[in-house]
Amino acid sequence: METPPFSALPLDRGHPPHSAWAVWGADDELGTLNHLTDAVVAAAAKDEIRTGARIGLNWTLQQMARPPPFRNVLEHRISPIEGGGMHDDTLHFNTQTSSQWDGFRHCGYENGLFYNGVSGEDILHKRTERIGIHGMSILIGIMCLRSFWLTSTAWCKQGIVGRGVLVDFASYAVRHKLDFNPLNRSIISLATVKQILEESKTVVRRGDILVVRFLRAYGQATAEELDRLMTAEPLEYPGVDNTKEFAEWLWDSGFAAVCTDSPGFEAMPPRGFFLHPVLLAGFGMPIGELFALDGLAAQCEKAGRATFFFTSEPLNVVGGVASPPNALAIF
Repeated sequence: METPPFSALPLDRGHPPHSAWAVWGADDELGTLNHLTDAVVAAAAKDEIRTGARIGLNWTLQQMARPPPFRNVLEHRISPIEGGGMHDDTLHFNTQTSSQWDGFRHCGYENGLFYNGVSGEDILHKRTERIGIHGMSILIGIMCLRSFWLTSTAWCKQGIVGRGVLVDFASYAVRHKLDFNPLNRSIISLATVKQILEESKTVVRRGDILVVRFLRAYGQATAEELDRLMTAEPLEYPGVDNTKEFAEWLWDSGFAAVCTDSPGFEAMPPRGFFLHPVLLAGFGMPIGELFALDGLAAQCEKAGRATFFFTSEPLNVVGGVASPPNALAIF
């Protein structure tokens, strides 16, 4: 399906700025994941899986020992089962304190509305299951069945699966001897992202998953650095440039999702334009954060390419806000 250009958004003047509501229908819950058609995924697998090498893209759930004060670290309890020789375990964790997908319920517009007009009040009080994280795992069955029975076209999609594209700013910064601090509010411009893609001879395709690697993964920060970072007011961390031009490029390029190894995709705090609500609540574009990308970068260098087959299966939690990605890169 051809989508309107960014300049034509929103389709309705009553919708928030730059939003893509109703582009895929007023009841749509997938947003830009609609780009991941069977044909797009099949082409990605054919083009990118050559050697079978697999790289995990996930932190451990325990890795961030010092999250922001409004979030809790993982609690892991192992319990014996009566009779001996068996165990269960219980996990209690905030989905934002390790590698994660921000779902469409995570960040809305200032008017309290989320993707395709879902109300923040309805989300908070569990009055609806719409745009929950389960939609990225497998679209709710009744909608799939309704689509199949009434139109004979089932749009059931499972997982975030397709062609991954690495923008390895870390290696670029070393090659060009850039002075870049990855542990404060440092910015990667759109021009730099495009230059990195050009240097790697990578042509973006509709349905790609954009992966941006910074100079140093937060998983390698010292306890003292994490304590300083996570107690700062306001919180500051690096990211892509927080601009309308960047949003326009992401939309017009047809990216299905974006992710990075930073706590946020864009440089924070925002100063004027804010990508988070535009991507999540406007486009319906998942944002991945705190991904483990050093192994991916090494494999891309070994393979001599910046593309790979990307697969991720978020938790199937009905009405969930975010999820560990359970992500793999396959070469």
